Amino acid sequence: MEPIKTELVVVGAGPGGYAAAFYAADLGKKVILVEMDNRLGGVCLNRGCIPSKALLHATKMIVEARESAHRGIAFESPKIELEKLVSWKNSILQKLSGGISQLAKSRGVQVMLGRGHFEGSQKLRVETEEGQKFVEFEKAIVAVGSKPALPKLFDLGNPRVMTSTEALDVEEIPEDLLVIGGGYIGMELGTVYANLGSKVTVIEALETILAGADADLIRPVVKYAEKQFKEVRYKTKVTKMATKGKKIQVISEKDGATKEELYDRVLVSVGRVPNAADLGLENTKVEQDEKGFIKVNEKMETADPNIYAIGDIAGGVMLAHKASREARIAVDNITGEGAVNKDIVIPAVVFTEPEVAWCGLTEAEAKTRGIEVKVAKFPWAASGRALTFDRTDGLTKLILEPDTDRILGVGIVGHGAGELIAEGVVAVEMGANAKDLSQCVHPHPTLSETIMESAEAFYGHATHVYSRKAKAS
Repeated sequence: MEPIKTELVVVGAGPGGYAAAFYAADLGKKVILVEMDNRLGGVCLNRGCIPSKALLHATKMIVEARESAHRGIAFESPKIELEKLVSWKNSILQKLSGGISQLAKSRGVQVMLGRGHFEGSQKLRVETEEGQKFVEFEKAIVAVGSKPALPKLFDLGNPRVMTSTEALDVEEIPEDLLVIGGGYIGMELGTVYANLGSKVTVIEALETILAGADADLIRPVVKYAEKQFKEVRYKTKVTKMATKGKKIQVISEKDGATKEELYDRVLVSVGRVPNAADLGLENTKVEQDEKGFIKVNEKMETADPNIYAIGDIAGGVMLAHKASREARIAVDNITGEGAVNKDIVIPAVVFTEPEVAWCGLTEAEAKTRGIEVKVAKFPWAASGRALTFDRTDGLTKLILEPDTDRILGVGIVGHGAGELIAEGVVAVEMGANAKDLSQCVHPHPTLSETIMESAEAFYGHATHVYSRKAKAS
C-alpha cells in the first residue's frame, strides 16, 4: 500500500495531541492526527477531567438541597436515576468530542482512527478497522497520555475493583466503597459516591491526603471529608485483597496492626502510568526512563531528531493544561519559532469540596527548598460573598518574595477556587507584587475580592480584616 505523506503526524488526540495538531495546522502545516479510540479528546474528555466534573456538579446538588433547609427552603429526598445520570454525562462527552472532530475538519487536519506504531523515525503504521495504513512524516509528536495504575496486588480480575475509568460509569451505588489513595482523583470520586449515598472509606499511605498542597489549604477538605465520608485513614497500607462472594475482602495494616474488612466495591487510585507499550519506540532513537516515560528536553524534543513528546507520556505533572502548553512549545520548535518549557506557571486544581487550587511556589515547597518567603492570608469568614452561600471555610494566600513583595505563588481553598486561580497565574507570570494586586479594583461582592484583600492584609490595611503587617514600599 502506498504510504500517506505528511509534514506532521500527531499520535494521540487528547488535550495535548489535538492542541498540537490544530496549532500546527493554523500555522500552515499538513497534519495527520492518529487516535486509537473511536472518540477524540483522550482520557481528559472521555474518562477523566470532564466526566468527573460533570458528576461532581450533579451530585453536589444533592448536598446543596439538603443544606438549604436551614435557609428556609426544604426539598424532598432526591430520587437518583443512575441511567439518566450516566446518559446525561455521556451526552456532554459526545458533544465535546464531536466539536473537536468538527474543528479538525475545519482546519484540514486528517483524522485517522487506529493504533499507531512507529516503523522507524519517519514512518508510522496505523492499525485501522479498514486494515493497515502507513504514514511517512517529516516530524512526529507523541501525545498518547497515561492510564490508571493497577498494581498486581489489586488486580483481581473482578469488576468490583475499579480504577477511575470504571468508577466514572457509575453502574451502581455501592453501600460500602473503599478508596485506596487520597490523591486528587481518589478524593474527587470519593466525593461523588459519598454524595450519592455510599459509605466511603479512604485509605492513604501518607500522613495526609492531597500531598503537595499546603496544609492550611487542605484543612477544610480534610474536615469536610471526615464529616461526609465514613472514615479517612492515614499511614495505612492495603496488604491483601481477594474476592469473597459478592464482596471484596481487604486486609490493611497500620502501625503493625492488621484489619480485615468487606467492601461492595474498591476504587484503586494510586497514580497513573504512561501508555508506552506497543508504540514501536524501539524502532526509533527515542529514549525512555525506567518507568516508561519518554525523555524530552526543554523544547519537547526526544533523542530522535524527528520525534517530539508532550503531555503525560513525557512525564512531569499529569494535567491537561500542561499538555496543551507543551503542544505549543513542540509545534513552535518544529516550525522554527523556538520556545522552551521553562519557568512556566502550571496551576493545579482539585475539585473536592471545597475546591483547592494553587500556582507557582507553595509554602511547603519554599520550606523544603530553603527559600525565604512572606505569606499573606485572607480568611473567607471575612468575605460577604462567601457568607451568602455558607462557604466561609475558604482561604486565599499569597507567597511573596521578602525584599520585593513579588508574588511567587498563590493558593486558594474554597468554593470556585479553580475559577479564581487564573488571576494568580497572571500575577506570577507577569511578575506582579502585592502592591499591584492591592491596587487593582475587584468587584464587590465577589470571591475575587479575597485576592485583593489578601494583598491589602499584607500591608495591614485590608478593609474586612484587621492586621498589622508590612508597609507598602
